[in-house]
Amino acid sequence: MSPVPMDHHEKMRLRAAAFRVTRLYPGPVGEVLSRELLTWEEFGYRLGGGQLVMRLVDHVLKTPLNADGRDGVAA
Repeated sequence: MSPVPMDHHEKMRLRAAAFRVTRLYPGPVGEVLSRELLTWEEFGYRLGGGQLVMRLVDHVLKTPLNADGRDGVAA
């Protein structure tokens, strides 16, 4: 069974989350997560099991940012 390519909406959500995660988690953690999301958008979906990645996308896109551009929970 060959993998089904992601539709345009899913790709845009992944890219938006990849950009936003660097503001939500500044520093190395945000950079690693951003690269992982961009890589998943390009290649990872072919491996299947994207449930964890899409849960991360939901978390990143739903978590509010403070005025300084960071998550209200992380200091």
